[in-house]
Amino acid sequence: MTPRFAAPTGSVVPGGSAQPIGGYSRLRRPVTVTAMRIQKLRYVAFWWRSVLLRWRLVGVALLVTTAVAAGLGVGLSGGSAEQHVAGPVPLRSAPAQAPVPPSPTPALAPDDPVNAYLPRIPEFGPVPAPEPIGPLVGPGVWVSRIPTQQPVAFITIDDGWTKHPMAASLFKAAKVPVTLFLSVNALHDNPAYFQTLQANGAVIEAHTLTHPSLRGRGRAFQQHEICGSADRLGEWYGRRPVLFRPPFGEKDATTLEVTRECGMKAAFFWTETVDKGIVRYQVGNQVRPGDILLMHFRPAFPEDFIAALTAIHAAGLTPALLEDYLV
Repeated sequence: MTPRFAAPTGSVVPGGSAQPIGGYSRLRRPVTVTAMRIQKLRYVAFWWRSVLLRWRLVGVALLVTTAVAAGLGVGLSGGSAEQHVAGPVPLRSAPAQAPVPPSPTPALAPDDPVNAYLPRIPEFGPVPAPEPIGPLVGPGVWVSRIPTQQPVAFITIDDGWTKHPMAASLFKAAKVPVTLFLSVNALHDNPAYFQTLQANGAVIEAHTLTHPSLRGRGRAFQQHEICGSADRLGEWYGRRPVLFRPPFGEKDATTLEVTRECGMKAAFFWTETVDKGIVRYQVGNQVRPGDILLMHFRPAFPEDFIAALTAIHAAGLTPALLEDYLV
């Protein structure tokens, strides 16, 4: 289809006279047929150039509009923002962001057996700022309780043979710190179990490699058991223990000396024991400030843990972290 056009101002047409161009004029001159055709072709070329120019301007306008819209999607602060689009968009690199925190633990199912224990977990007030004892000096240190008047007591749990499925949930619900004295030979079947307990407030300390009685054993044997357990637990759980408890609470002078030689601050005993949901006291009938309660990983773990919490709460105390009270 031949485009319609009009002769531009100042051009010469057949039978016409000079047309003004910016105030000036051309003289009339004869026009041949060939010249008219050439002029017509020039008009056609001029028309197409004007069309192409208009489309280019339209394209530039569209690009500018798209860029502005994208800028509004990102925001003025320069940070990234989620973009909602109707279809796929080209991938682009995102700015560096802080690691996303892990998702919260899902809520317990209505039929989860842990739910039966949750109403029995007492509510504790805030833990006071610790007042550590020490510095601990001498070739060996033996601690059965922390000499403090602060309203705190300490929960410790030994061995690791029974890996009760409710332990992590109970720790999480109680929101209290606990110290685990773990025997390495009790962990081999499932060392990852105690990583879950770590993530819910537990701190792991040493309790020998094979759970022998150390009293009367040679120095080399005790070094192997005590240092070896601290080394292995440090490899598995990312922190080398700084506290030690001898199995059965049985020790001698060599035990205390080797504990220090192996890089640990002190060896620990206890003042109360908890078993099958019953708290047994060495002195009196109530938990005192600074007392250390002993539990084990046993089948009755939920009942023992609730009993320990209840006894501490009844005495007007709050569970604190044993590690915070030694320099």
